[in-house]
Amino acid sequence: MKRLFGNIVLAAIAAAAIGFFAFNLGNKGAGAPTKEGHGHGHEKEAQANSVEMSDAKIAAAGIELLKAGPGVLRDSLLLNGILQPNQEALVQVTPRFSGVVREIKKRVGDQVEKGELLAKIESNQSLTVYEMRAPIAGTVIDRQISLGEYASEQKPSFTVADISTVWVDLSVFRRDLPRVKVGNTVVIDVGDRGPPIEVKLSYISPVGNADTQSALARATLPNDQARLKPGLFVTARLVLSAKQAPVVVKNVAIQTMDNRNVVFVRDGDKFEARDVELGARDTEQIEVLFGVADGETYAGRNSFVVKAEIGKGAASHEH
Repeated sequence: MKRLFGNIVLAAIAAAAIGFFAFNLGNKGAGAPTKEGHGHGHEKEAQANSVEMSDAKIAAAGIELLKAGPGVLRDSLLLNGILQPNQEALVQVTPRFSGVVREIKKRVGDQVEKGELLAKIESNQSLTVYEMRAPIAGTVIDRQISLGEYASEQKPSFTVADISTVWVDLSVFRRDLPRVKVGNTVVIDVGDRGPPIEVKLSYISPVGNADTQSALARATLPNDQARLKPGLFVTARLVLSAKQAPVVVKNVAIQTMDNRNVVFVRDGDKFEARDVELGARDTEQIEVLFGVADGETYAGRNSFVVKAEIGKGAASHEH
C-alpha cells in the first residue's frame, strides 16, 4: 500500500514538472521577438528615411545638387537700385556756335576715341563748317541732333561716357540709415543670371528725398565687359556683419519630417534624410552644427520632391 502511494506521488510530481517546462517554452515562443522579425523592422526604418532616385529623375524634377561646406553668413539689408553712368567720366558735347548740322559721324552706342569726329556744323555767324570732336574716349550714350536741323549752343548735341565703370544708386529708407556706412560691402544682383558683384559703398548722400523718405547710397562698379547697362534696375544686399561658419547649406535644403529638421544627403543612388542641428542663418544660407559634413552632396532647390518620394515609399511599405 505504501509503495502504491509513493508511486502516485512521484507520477504527480513528474506531470507538474512537464507542465511547467511546457508553459515556459510556449511563453518564450510567443513573447520574444525572433531575429527575423527584428531585422525586418530595421529594414522598414531605413526605407522610411531614404529613397533611390536616378540622375535622370533628379534632372526631370529640377532638384539642385550642392556641396555642403564653409560659408559666410551675412546680416544684410535688401535694397533696390539703378545703374547710372559714372558722372565723373561723362561729358556733354555742346556746339561752339549755333548752326545747321551738315554731317553726323556717330550715333548712340558707337565707341569713340578722344579727338574723334562726331559731327560737322555750319556756323550761323561765319557760314563756315566746323567740327565737333569727342573730348574723351568712351561710348556715345545720347545724341540730340539730326542731319539738317538747327544745333544750339544751349543744348548738348552728344553725351560721351566712359562706361568701363558705372554707378549703382541705392535707396536706403530712413529707419535703416543709422546702420549704413561708407565702406560697407554691397553685393549687387544684376538680374541677368550672371554672378553677383561685390563692392564697397563709396558715398552716402547728406540729404534725403522728401517724396520717398529715403537717402541715396552709391557704389562704383567695374564694367570692363560692358555687362552693366545704365538705366537698368538692380537689387542689392548691403552687408552689415559677417560670420564664418564651418558647414552651411542653402535654406531651401531644410525640410521637416515628423517634426524633425532634415537635409537630404546624396549617397550613391540614394537620398538619405539626415537629422540636423541648425545654427545661425541669413537670407540664403544656414549653419549646420551636426548632421551634414563638409563636402557631402545634398538636395538644395526642390528638395521637397525628395521628401514626397520618401513619403510615398513609406506609405507603400506600410501596406
